[in-house]
Amino acid sequence: MRISTRDQGSGHKAPQQINDAIRDREVRVVGENGEQLGIMPAIQALRMAEGRNLDLVKIAPQAKPPVVKIMDYGKFRFEQSRREKEARKNQRVAELKEIKLSVGIDKHDFDTKVGHALRFLEQGHKVKVFIRFRGREMAHANLATDKMKAFAESCAEIASVERVPKLEGRQMIMFLAPKDKPKK
Repeated sequence: MRISTRDQGSGHKAPQQINDAIRDREVRVVGENGEQLGIMPAIQALRMAEGRNLDLVKIAPQAKPPVVKIMDYGKFRFEQSRREKEARKNQRVAELKEIKLSVGIDKHDFDTKVGHALRFLEQGHKVKVFIRFRGREMAHANLATDKMKAFAESCAEIASVERVPKLEGRQMIMFLAPKDKPKK
């Protein structure tokens, strides 16, 4: 099986040298099962790999002498791409969801907003809860603090307060984070 470095696809990593692309005079050879076969000329190592119907792949180019391994390169690339795909699949990006309250919010509207927050938290997202003060509402910051605390208590079963309610300019902000792993 002859594969040159340009036949490797468009991977984002530096290409590995394979078979004829290995130009070093001497190399340290590792067999397909991980056994050390010793230091030998690259041409002899390539013939050994061809005799086993496998590829010669440079795995440690910075070593003195460079280390090459006899392996099935196509199978190696397939397994490597499968591992990378599995790693990407298991990654979870937590988003920041926002919920806006008001100082004079009614009970039913408040419960609806709590329901939205609980749904976001169950999905594993963080929630930013804020109250924007308009006009003379700034004089009633204590009412906003009470609303925020009530909101946090309503979500306390599955969320923890990441940042306590804090007044920043004309708005009060609080962050909630899920306590346990997200449900899928």
